[in-house]
Amino acid sequence: MIRAFPTRLALSLGWLVAFAAAALAQPPRLVSPGEMGSGALLFESQTPGQYVEAPAVASDFTVTVTGPIARTRLTQRFENPTAGWVEGVYVFPLPDGAAVDTLTMVVGQRVIVGTVKEKKEAQEVYDQAKAAGQKAALMEQSRPNLFTNQVANIGPHEAIVIQMEYQEAVQRSGDAFQLRVPLVMGPRYTPPGHDTASGADLASTGGGMASDAPPEPPVLDPAHHGPVNPVSLTLTLQPGFAPATVDSPYHAISAESPDANTRVIHFRDGTVPANRDFVLNWTASPAAIASATGFIEQVGTERYLLAQVNPPEPKAVTPRRPREVVFVIDNSGSMGGTSMTQAKASLIYALDRLKPEDRFNVIRFDDSMDILFGDAVQATPDKVQEAKTFVGNLEAGGGTEMIPPLKAALVDRNAGDPSFLRQVIFLTDGDIGNEEEFFRLIGGRAGRSRIFMVGIGSAPNSHLMTRAAELGRGSFTHIGSGAEVEDGMRGLLARIEAPVATGLAASLNGTAELTPNPLPDLFKGEPLTLLAKLDAKADHLTVSGVSNDQPWSLALDLRQARQGQGIGKLWARRGIADAEVAGELGQISSDEADRRILALALAHHLVSRVTSLVAVEAARTRPADAPLSRAEVPLNLPYGWEFDQVFGPQGEMRPTSSDDAARAIKISTRPVTADHPADTVDLPQTATLADLFLMLGLGLSLLGFGLMAAARRRQAA
Repeated sequence: MIRAFPTRLALSLGWLVAFAAAALAQPPRLVSPGEMGSGALLFESQTPGQYVEAPAVASDFTVTVTGPIARTRLTQRFENPTAGWVEGVYVFPLPDGAAVDTLTMVVGQRVIVGTVKEKKEAQEVYDQAKAAGQKAALMEQSRPNLFTNQVANIGPHEAIVIQMEYQEAVQRSGDAFQLRVPLVMGPRYTPPGHDTASGADLASTGGGMASDAPPEPPVLDPAHHGPVNPVSLTLTLQPGFAPATVDSPYHAISAESPDANTRVIHFRDGTVPANRDFVLNWTASPAAIASATGFIEQVGTERYLLAQVNPPEPKAVTPRRPREVVFVIDNSGSMGGTSMTQAKASLIYALDRLKPEDRFNVIRFDDSMDILFGDAVQATPDKVQEAKTFVGNLEAGGGTEMIPPLKAALVDRNAGDPSFLRQVIFLTDGDIGNEEEFFRLIGGRAGRSRIFMVGIGSAPNSHLMTRAAELGRGSFTHIGSGAEVEDGMRGLLARIEAPVATGLAASLNGTAELTPNPLPDLFKGEPLTLLAKLDAKADHLTVSGVSNDQPWSLALDLRQARQGQGIGKLWARRGIADAEVAGELGQISSDEADRRILALALAHHLVSRVTSLVAVEAARTRPADAPLSRAEVPLNLPYGWEFDQVFGPQGEMRPTSSDDAARAIKISTRPVTADHPADTVDLPQTATLADLFLMLGLGLSLLGFGLMAAARRRQAA
């Protein structure tokens, strides 16, 4: 037995190593369309009728929160598993208002830094590089919170890393702070006849895609596919004070505390699927909150200010003004499942808190609309119960046409009665493609109505929510789970009792370009955030208005402001958004809006509707005679959505035919670990050791057979 051990060991090692070599050398598993169930994205192989299934994209977020600003580096790893050349296309969300300023492409040990160019020019540069066989990356803004990456000429079995960086302002309400990292986008719906981007639920209503619409990637049905697109995260929280609490409502996290004022956050399981937004909340002790704070950044000769001003305290006892409230609830197909449950519970909670002196109405919509009462009615117990029964019977289905219910909600038949506060509470996921029409309607018809958006579900359209609430001089509340219904609605209803400061204006003792302009009303617990470009003389900011029926003002000494970073880019990004809205509302011409946006984007190196980031490698890598295939990365359905409600019971994402389904792109899913830290770029190797392992395995096998033969000769002797 002892003599036989080296022989068997050599044979076993030989077979094991040879098997490993065979596994490494083996091409991706081939499948047939019939094996795939519903909606697989496939890439055609050299074997007729056989395909390679498309995996996903792996993303790593490295986020640093410093005071009121968050800086994020997003790394996406693309790997081509096929023997052909591919172009990868990936659509992904970013925060509303994110200032995207950096794009880097890493190929092997080569680093190519992107440049911001006018959109048409950037597209031409990318197309020329793609046609010439050069590696290239193009990042475009499809919507203010939706972006597309294209990566051309990924070689056979080759890996490419794309990194982008952006910054944003942290959201704050009272002593509570929040950062949202969007991880998934919902399919967008656009009513028939519109020429903007459309969503997946258009098929039943006759809508269509415009030629210049953002790409609508395929969405995986969770009934037939596991989650894809793994995400890892490292978030360093340095708010400038010791956080009283830190939590994430939708993901399990781990938190380390290098010092009292710092927390380092990771996903507890290392990675999570990209199927719902990540949200981090933290709070401060009351002593850490100043009445006003300022941060200044010096960029060359330019000075930029970010200031936050807390609203004044309301009177201890304030007479409650009666309200006329119109509740609008979305029961379209994208609201199916947990979203519908949350929306109905939120609205029923709000109905229960109406007072008898209030008036109200309820509007429900999908691609049709019902108005419960002919006009706003007194909130008597029987009318409230009738409304609760109406809401309780709602079921999700159909398209998302938000314009008709908004028009109905803004009809103010009692405009001459100032004794009532008029408010519209709009509960929806907001996944529509015609946001601009929604904004124009608010800008033109809101009148005295205040609009409060309640974002429902795991991936609400934050761009629509925040901009609509701002134009409607209200606020945005997100309810992402059933556990948040009561707290979220209680907080909203407390805020909307009455604004605590109105008629606000800001002044400086020097020249300044300030945004937002005009300033919004302030509600309880919600600070005013200002961004400004200052001249050298400006050293005092004063915000004034009316509070508690009395004049109110607050002064901030800018000489005491703390140093900040990235404020100039945030100011420019907000200026771009202001120009967009001014153009949409007809306050300036579309040409003037484009001119302002282009000037700001080029001066501050930002991606916008009219500018893109493009990176091109100088060397040609794809042979002239090698064809290039295009591959769209499929997305998860947002958490809690029901596939059949959005796409229909026969909702195939794409036909698996040789014309359309022959596409795939494999993305490396290596998590960030101590061996592969998030702050370095570490690519998977593009070649394997299969040949070496095969030779080693054969050698060990021959050695084993030789030892076996020698043993037998000794036994025979």
